[in-house]
Amino acid sequence: MNEIMQTENVQSIGAARLADLFLAGAVNLEAGKEWINELNVFPVPDGDTGTNMTLTIKSAVAEVENLDDTSRSMRDVLKAISSGSLRGARGNSGVILSQLLRGFGKVARDNDEINVEITARAFERAVETAYKAVMKPKEGTILTVAKGVADKAKELSANGVTDFAVFIPEVIAYGEEVLAKTPDMLPVLKQAGVVDSGGQGLIEFLKGCYNGFLGKEIVPAAAEQAGAEGEVSQPEVPAEPEIKYVYRTAFTIVTDKDFNKASGKSLRKYLESLGEDVICDQTDNTVEVKLNTNDPGLAIQKGILYGDLTGLVVENRKLEKEGSAQAAAAAESVPAEAPAEESSEEAEQEMPHKDIGFITVSVGDGIEEIFRGLGVDYVIAGGQTMNPSTDDILNAVNKVNADTIYILPNNKNIVMAARQAAELTEDKKVIVIPTTTIPQGITAVINFTNDLDPDANRENMLSGIELVKSAEVTYSIRDTVLDDVEIHKDDIMGIGDSGILAVGSDRDQTALDCLAKMVDEDTEIISIYYGQDVTEEDAENFKAKVVEKFDSCDVELQYGGQPIYFYILSAE
Repeated sequence: MNEIMQTENVQSIGAARLADLFLAGAVNLEAGKEWINELNVFPVPDGDTGTNMTLTIKSAVAEVENLDDTSRSMRDVLKAISSGSLRGARGNSGVILSQLLRGFGKVARDNDEINVEITARAFERAVETAYKAVMKPKEGTILTVAKGVADKAKELSANGVTDFAVFIPEVIAYGEEVLAKTPDMLPVLKQAGVVDSGGQGLIEFLKGCYNGFLGKEIVPAAAEQAGAEGEVSQPEVPAEPEIKYVYRTAFTIVTDKDFNKASGKSLRKYLESLGEDVICDQTDNTVEVKLNTNDPGLAIQKGILYGDLTGLVVENRKLEKEGSAQAAAAAESVPAEAPAEESSEEAEQEMPHKDIGFITVSVGDGIEEIFRGLGVDYVIAGGQTMNPSTDDILNAVNKVNADTIYILPNNKNIVMAARQAAELTEDKKVIVIPTTTIPQGITAVINFTNDLDPDANRENMLSGIELVKSAEVTYSIRDTVLDDVEIHKDDIMGIGDSGILAVGSDRDQTALDCLAKMVDEDTEIISIYYGQDVTEEDAENFKAKVVEKFDSCDVELQYGGQPIYFYILSAE
């Protein structure tokens, strides 16, 4: 009762309180991270929306917490939120969230305190900014939910509402109504029986802000997810799988001289956000790291920030538990992300100046080697299991000493972060080629011609990637229905450029079924990149099957070393 009385007739919010609300929103978003991930349409074994939004906002949290408590102005707080989220943005959902926060700050930053009217205008500007950042805005997504929130805020302000204690809950309630309708806007959501995960993440953030406004202890909103009759409800949180975190990841950091106890504490906190059974033992100049996680690349990337890595091992616990021979082989091999250490070493050296440079995102030591062989200057460790942040890409841009730099994201969930990095770069011309798969990235580099100017090369590369058909073969982590196909946990899936191509119980047969839908009379080359959980012998046997079935095509087999995806396939 006292809490409610304290929040009655609150007509203005100052910088310090706004910072507290933001931090409370971040806590609630992180609390619902795994649940939000479960809303992802594709049942692939990786973190996505919840993870990306959480990591994006945690970057902003760090900026806010670094502010001097005695001099937090509204401009300082909102600048920290905007700058931190923009640079820390990961994935499309994270980039959109950062743009929403950026737009909000553009209106609110010039006021010592904000009222309902200013907040409503700030919400409206937030939506405008986010929509402009998306090349082809799609309704039924986080954008739709954000627009609903802004529309309700504008309506309440116009109707004379001035009390935040009335304004905030009504705005959130309407946002939830819009969220519940997202499956009616996107058939793929309706078929999977979920609402949009990015929209859900935004609502969880706003609910956390309201909890902070009330002074409440943060409680994960996932516990409140009962849908009303006639609405599309949130899916029940599934029972914990036998192995919640698939990859046992271990490495040792030979630390830089600046590493201290505070650094060790920060590293441990970050690792704990990625998984469980975290060991982070610090000695004089080394840190031994071990954890179970679904995002090994993120752990490795973080480690590289503190020094050189040694003893890198990534083991697939799922396959190991099933007694798979492939798991034993993978445990002994160098993990896919190991070459990131080479990138770290390169970062210490000044690259010679050149006119044109290339940056690509890659996962798997074999695929990285292919890109380097094609002349790529800098490889960012990343992909579906670990979307690099805008700041990661900016750091790569700073390391490549070239006047014009092409960025190949090689994943649809990294393209927006790459474009955001390009917009934030002032001293170099950065051209993003929106490659969404590894094969597209390889083709883009091959289509580069030294004799053409940068813009002509851009068009040449764009034309080249349109001719590439790609697919990835992996396993499902839950039951769902997608593209009118019933999928069960542990099924093998072939995911093409536009959706599911094949589902089955046999890895090679499912991959062959994918190729059958990709290959046509114009196809000349089939490329196979096999992952770290496939032995060379098994890969050669699969190649023989492909050669037999598609005898009119040249078939190329290369070691990719990628985790999670047994095969990456392309047909050109």
